[in-house]
Amino acid sequence: MQEYDIIVLGTGLKECILSGLMSLSGKKVLHIDKNPYYGGESASISPIEELFKKFKMSGSAKLMGRGKEWNVDLVPKFFLASGQLVKILVHTEVTRYLDFKVVEGSFVYKAGKLHRVPATEEDAHTSDLMGMFDKRRFKKLLHFALNFDIRNPRTYQDVDPVKMTTRDLFARFDLGLDVMEFTGHAIALHASESYLDQPCVETINRIRLYAESSTRHNTSPYLYPVYGLGELPQGFARLSAEYGGTFLLNRAVDEIVVDNGKVKAVKSEGKLFHCKQLICDPSYVPSRVRKVGRVVRVICLLNHPVKNTHEANSCQIIIPQTQLGRKSDIYISVVSFTHNVASDGMYIATVSTAAETNNPEKEVQPGLELLEPIMHKFVSVSNLLVPNEDGKKSQIFVSRSYDAMNHFETECEDIKDMYHRLTGVELSFGGSRHQSQNSDDD
Repeated sequence: MQEYDIIVLGTGLKECILSGLMSLSGKKVLHIDKNPYYGGESASISPIEELFKKFKMSGSAKLMGRGKEWNVDLVPKFFLASGQLVKILVHTEVTRYLDFKVVEGSFVYKAGKLHRVPATEEDAHTSDLMGMFDKRRFKKLLHFALNFDIRNPRTYQDVDPVKMTTRDLFARFDLGLDVMEFTGHAIALHASESYLDQPCVETINRIRLYAESSTRHNTSPYLYPVYGLGELPQGFARLSAEYGGTFLLNRAVDEIVVDNGKVKAVKSEGKLFHCKQLICDPSYVPSRVRKVGRVVRVICLLNHPVKNTHEANSCQIIIPQTQLGRKSDIYISVVSFTHNVASDGMYIATVSTAAETNNPEKEVQPGLELLEPIMHKFVSVSNLLVPNEDGKKSQIFVSRSYDAMNHFETECEDIKDMYHRLTGVELSFGGSRHQSQNSDDD
């Protein structure tokens, strides 16, 4: 019988980050995954033949170059350069194991066309999304957001960040509907319209995050790892192992032993491993989660850059819901051979959204139309699962499924929330422990 402080089930990104953070803080961690590979729901699939197998697609992977050159993310997401996930990576020094490239473009769809998302005053000046007066108003809002500091009321300019709604904030800056749309959806990255009636502080912070991330790299605020997202769980696994964590892949989990409502141990292949706390993804505890929605994702393999993206080797495209009469936005992420995730000259574009009907594949059609011609399509519809309880009583802490958005900020909220429930303290990080920065700025 073996004793651990924490057992983690599943090697999805969230589980690996928490496992790494717990190992760093001196906890004895055991990490088990029923799969033979890292990443769980958020794995990268390689070689390409495995992707055809996973989606039970006949069709030949032969034309797709060398199978080994492909790493296809099942849940593709980008990082905001100044965002929370990058801060966690720098803090834990997992950046030592990873190499990032800047994503080459950020676009928003309006009236059948793609437009670059303006994120700096210079961008605003040349943007074809708005006329002269709108440009001036938008620049004012950008300037306000960049200088805003919640701790310094002098930066509020008569805006009460907690009492005033975003709708009223936009009205105060006299923004037209078009500007409101791309600001709310393509810059503040809200997935639906509900944000307009929430306190504006959240949106101000999101605009600032996007703008700050953009000034770091110019082409877009997004970063993406060379060799794909599968590198992340492996980086955290290495970190955890460095601090004495133990990993067991390809092991069945027979039972989670609960005594008097509280977790006591995990039984795996006849062995008992004791623990004080348990972290896992929803697939390990089906009775402790509930479904709150569905996400449709279509992975598309292309042999050309996406039209009207200035031949970008990578980009993010957002189709705001109002453009299609929907409740939620459609996201498209494009990566390619330049990230070592596809064969030479090949691209991977993934369209995702929250399903609103019983025919989710039809819902993403407007996104797919932007990508034609498509060589191969892999469609998945997955349930969005959330835990039934906060885990304080059972000490079983369950992560939420990955959402349809294609950046990591919402997932980081889940990580911070779980960390707080696990430890009783807020997750905060200044810089790294050695203040080293490793990013590829080309």
